[in-house]
Amino acid sequence: MERGVPVEELTSGASGRIIPVFRNIRRFVPSPASLLRVLLFLHSLALWFFRFVRRRSPSASRTAATAASPRRRSSRGSWSVAAEEEDVLRRRAIAGGVEMVTTSEEGGADVACRCRTFVFVGPRRSALFCRSWVPASGDLRGIILIIHGLNEHSGRYSHFAKQLMACNFGVYAMDWIGHGGSDGLHGYVPSLDYVVEDTIKFLEKIKSENPKIPCFLFGHSTGGAVVLKAASYPYVEAMVEGIILTSPALRVKPAHAILGAVAPIFSLVLPKFQFKGANKRGIPVSRDPAAMLAKYSDPLVYTGPIRVRTGHEILRLSSYLQQSMKSVTVPFLVLHGTADRVTDPLASQDLHNVAASRHKDIKLYEGFLHDLLFEPERDEVGTDIINWMLRMLQPQSL
Repeated sequence: MERGVPVEELTSGASGRIIPVFRNIRRFVPSPASLLRVLLFLHSLALWFFRFVRRRSPSASRTAATAASPRRRSSRGSWSVAAEEEDVLRRRAIAGGVEMVTTSEEGGADVACRCRTFVFVGPRRSALFCRSWVPASGDLRGIILIIHGLNEHSGRYSHFAKQLMACNFGVYAMDWIGHGGSDGLHGYVPSLDYVVEDTIKFLEKIKSENPKIPCFLFGHSTGGAVVLKAASYPYVEAMVEGIILTSPALRVKPAHAILGAVAPIFSLVLPKFQFKGANKRGIPVSRDPAAMLAKYSDPLVYTGPIRVRTGHEILRLSSYLQQSMKSVTVPFLVLHGTADRVTDPLASQDLHNVAASRHKDIKLYEGFLHDLLFEPERDEVGTDIINWMLRMLQPQSL
């Protein structure tokens, strides 16, 4: 695999190689005077940043209004609660209207299915928009729970769900907070740990409703990072037969080194601020032009500049996973395109090399881009995933 593939900055998935922030901070014990100087510097930097934001606020308002969902501003310039709730209802209505598969064709035969959308109330009382695709026969080999990537939504996975149902797998999917038809400011993630917790609670719900059916977790891009962290908890690992990660965001770098240094500060004081320079709208994520057009014209796909807290959360989760790869014990399949410009395929190779899992597999697709399930060879990728799950369900794999 080539090592020279350029990796873009934070965008609709996450991005490539991480530059560890403050990695040398533990090599010395600062004196009180040094700490005071650092605090004064950070205070001055914050004041400068506030003044900069105030000067740029009119253009920033126009940028946010055109790049994201239309919103009303309060007299103080922040998004009003009423406007945010109105936008959530608008997005939820769009999400409910996304066409879901009613039949699945495989080998010339139609397989009827039961498809529905519903709202799941998460641990923090957030309403999370969910979908399910279940073969009408009800005779399931297993269930797969899909966690989408940053800025997208569960409705994009209907083709994959169709392929899974043809092999008697039931499919469930959940929109993150701030994504698709779920509660929250569009494109804003206050904490990826919230997404991890929501994923675990949703998994518990699905398992309680289907106690005897084997279950798998699937995550794409940043959703793959979420799934990997969720599966690091022993009680979650015990609930699943394995996890599948496509193009996982395991090693991420900020658009500029200075952003990584100040992100922890500004994620607290200006969490919803959007960095215009961190957005690369239209970055190639598929070699299929129709798939690219569909993604970046989808009203439920957030295409605005990444928000400060969201970017910081991606860096934070990526750093955690880098330090904990060796302790991964859950069975997993990781798939990555060698030409991915959003996340780093070498990080997926590192995960496979160092993880302690007894059952671990990797598939690298030469020349493929980031959105593997939206590449021209999407059916080949789906078949590789299904075959791996079937192999994991064989008695000798347990």
